[in-house]
Amino acid sequence: MLEPRSRRTRPFAAIILAAGKGTRMKSDLHKVLHPIAGRPMLAHLMATVEELGPAAEIVVVGAGREQVERQVASRGGDGAAAKVVLQEPQLGTAHAVQQAESSLGGFDGDVLILYGDVPLVRAGTMARMLDRLDGDDRPAAVVLGFRPEDPLAYGRIDAEDGLIRKMVEYKDATPEERAITLCNSGLMAVRSRDLWPLLAQVGNDNAAREHYLPDIVMLALDDGRPSAVIEAEAWEVAGVNSRAELAKVEAEWQRRRRAQAMAEGATLVAPDSVWFSHDTRIGRDVVVEPNVFFGPGVSIADRVTIRGFSHLEGAHVAEGAEIGPYARLRPGAEVGEKARVGNFVEMKKASLAAGAKANHLTYLGDAEVGEGANIGAGTITCNYDGFFKSRTVIGAGAFIGSNSALVAPVTIGEGAIVAAGSVVTRDVPADALAVARGRQEERPGWAARFRAMMTARKKAG
Repeated sequence: MLEPRSRRTRPFAAIILAAGKGTRMKSDLHKVLHPIAGRPMLAHLMATVEELGPAAEIVVVGAGREQVERQVASRGGDGAAAKVVLQEPQLGTAHAVQQAESSLGGFDGDVLILYGDVPLVRAGTMARMLDRLDGDDRPAAVVLGFRPEDPLAYGRIDAEDGLIRKMVEYKDATPEERAITLCNSGLMAVRSRDLWPLLAQVGNDNAAREHYLPDIVMLALDDGRPSAVIEAEAWEVAGVNSRAELAKVEAEWQRRRRAQAMAEGATLVAPDSVWFSHDTRIGRDVVVEPNVFFGPGVSIADRVTIRGFSHLEGAHVAEGAEIGPYARLRPGAEVGEKARVGNFVEMKKASLAAGAKANHLTYLGDAEVGEGANIGAGTITCNYDGFFKSRTVIGAGAFIGSNSALVAPVTIGEGAIVAAGSVVTRDVPADALAVARGRQEERPGWAARFRAMMTARKKAG
């Protein structure tokens, strides 16, 4: 990826088209809000645009506009400056871009036209488009082309030496034109002073009776001004119109992220079974066993081992710790250096300090566990009384016996021991022993008498 273009002498604006109904998704959720790697497609694209420092961002919406408006408003920071404009009725891509004109009134710079359902285009590719637009030959527009394995129904680009001789939609193409392998992704870069006059000339004399954005290329060429094409890899401009295509784009994103993790020094024992989120951070010499899922907000320090079938979200794991197998770290989980979270252990808003261990069958919710403490199998922190959440604090070096229940709010002092099977409802002082269970009694011979009695009843019945 190229560095953000903060040194550009010409400003640029981004127009993101997101007005399509997305009926093939069969969903109440707007198409561009379906997630890739735990992040809405639109958010992926906007974050990439913002790497380049746009002067403005315009999102063109139609059906489901309220959902898109909420997403744009929720981004905060640079994303809060983005505007949403409505395309109604929806008369084609050229008409959609026209809806941004009033919001960009007076803007004199380059315009990057993108699609909300094409989320993987890289910042470096966007920068190449803008660079080419500002080239010495000053093309009227720059179109992003690609060569898919199967061209399907994509529009075709007839080009020579990087300059476009003709662009045609598949529906309107001749058999010879359909044989061309260079396809139109729909992404374009145009100078604002050229864009609006060209859009005003676009008609709808075509098979679909729509106003096509690519028509501006031929309109400019008719005026003696050729446009240029640059190429991207097919995966980068893959669009999403169905659940199957969503899964395909997700798979490609994951493939590339796994390769990045391994290139940066992590070991993925079975790469295809590990799933990352868009913001997963993973250190060097980390070992990730099969079937591990990273939800949003996870950071893994160096030399961590994450064993199979573990699920992590909103968690931080410090250097040298070991997680799993079958562990679940929920948001707010903090695992200290060389700490151990074992099989079937769940943490939520809980911290396990350096060297502490929770090895088996434990729930730590709203809890703080000190250095070197040992949490026995079957222990739970009872953090919810049906109305409020309360915290449990376990001091450094404390030992919690198996099958104990710590009823919050409660504090177990440093070095204290809680006997197995205890239900602790009061604070335990440092270095004390807490035993909170019923007294054991033995009745000699009772079991034998019981068996004899029940056997006689069974025979009599």
